[in-house]
Amino acid sequence: MKINRHRLPNGLRIVHVSDESMQMVYVNMLYGVGARNEQYEYTGIAHLFEHLMFEGTENIPSFDEPLERAGGENNAYTNNDITNYYISLPKQNAELAFWMESDRMCNVRLTQESVAVQRQVVIEEFKQEHLNRPYGDVSMLLRPMAYRKHPYRWSTIGRRMSHIAKVPVEVLNDFYNRYYTPSNAVLAVVGNISFEQVVEWSTKWFANIPASDYIPLELPVEPCQRRLRRKTVYRNVPQNALYMAFHMCGRGDSDFFPCDVISDILANGYSGRLKQRLMKKKRLFTKIDAFVSGNEHPGLFSIYARVADGVAVEKAEEAVWQELEQLQRQLVPKHEMEKVRNRFEADFLFRNMNGENLAGNIAIAEWRGVAEDLFDEVAHYRAVTAQQVRETASRLFRKGNSSVLYYLKR
Repeated sequence: MKINRHRLPNGLRIVHVSDESMQMVYVNMLYGVGARNEQYEYTGIAHLFEHLMFEGTENIPSFDEPLERAGGENNAYTNNDITNYYISLPKQNAELAFWMESDRMCNVRLTQESVAVQRQVVIEEFKQEHLNRPYGDVSMLLRPMAYRKHPYRWSTIGRRMSHIAKVPVEVLNDFYNRYYTPSNAVLAVVGNISFEQVVEWSTKWFANIPASDYIPLELPVEPCQRRLRRKTVYRNVPQNALYMAFHMCGRGDSDFFPCDVISDILANGYSGRLKQRLMKKKRLFTKIDAFVSGNEHPGLFSIYARVADGVAVEKAEEAVWQELEQLQRQLVPKHEMEKVRNRFEADFLFRNMNGENLAGNIAIAEWRGVAEDLFDEVAHYRAVTAQQVRETASRLFRKGNSSVLYYLKR
């Protein structure tokens, strides 16, 4: 798969993949800003800004309406590292996406009225998803246990609802002017469109946006954790739950691939060790999962589990530690390693057959370094050995490197 690239004088990076078999064009605009770029006293504004970007401009009062008339769809997401906007349109209407994304890059409306509307939307989301939903505040509890300095210690939704309610419009304007700039963005285009056309429209709609003096923030380095951290909370939930988090490397580190393989060995599909041994055979849990955060800076390897009724949470935790210790003592058998590699390769190929997914993934890969690195991932996973898994597990699953949360029913 050939990736074409172009860079405008104002710093906007453009990557493109042509596929004439598609009838659609997928336009993905990634900004290198997430919750990690927020101030401690004003968290949740990266996610609030995602909402504000759909408030429209003087040129496009309603962002969704022209897209819907043209047969298109759009959406966005925010995490701790990036904010990503994506549009799909029939190929004959694709230029519309270039115009609309360029317009809101520099003309988004930040009035008292527009901000007030989206504040309320995000506050309601905060309540529904994190305060009123069972287990919804887990991330808000576990992150500050694991992180003491780094801004990963708060979730994308923010530390407190009051931060969203009270952030001044002036702070939002500063955030917009600093981060929503061409030099902090990657435009990825996939589908039935030529590279020449992409360059022409990108130049037409984005080249006149001024370059900025954007300088990435120097984020604090999280000190090495040396002692186990514990916390117990009581909530109105149907089952007791166990949450464990271990500090791991960042997404660009070579250890990331062994960590991700370990998460698949433990919990990918019903054949994962934790599900087979602790949930199905020993019946200690009714649900259990393991996953890596995939953050750009050093992230977390997490285990989330619902404890079966009548099982002491201490007994359930000890059973998890025994499985983690076995990974440190014994090499994973060849057939188990191969199963995990095959599953990853199949999932990777299936995900990237979708034009929308591919556009988002090459944008992220280009933001990290070069987009072509995306297609090396299968090889990286296949290169992970059982010995690497054991060595990585020994570094990862130390009690002093862990934060354990007991989330108990009242």
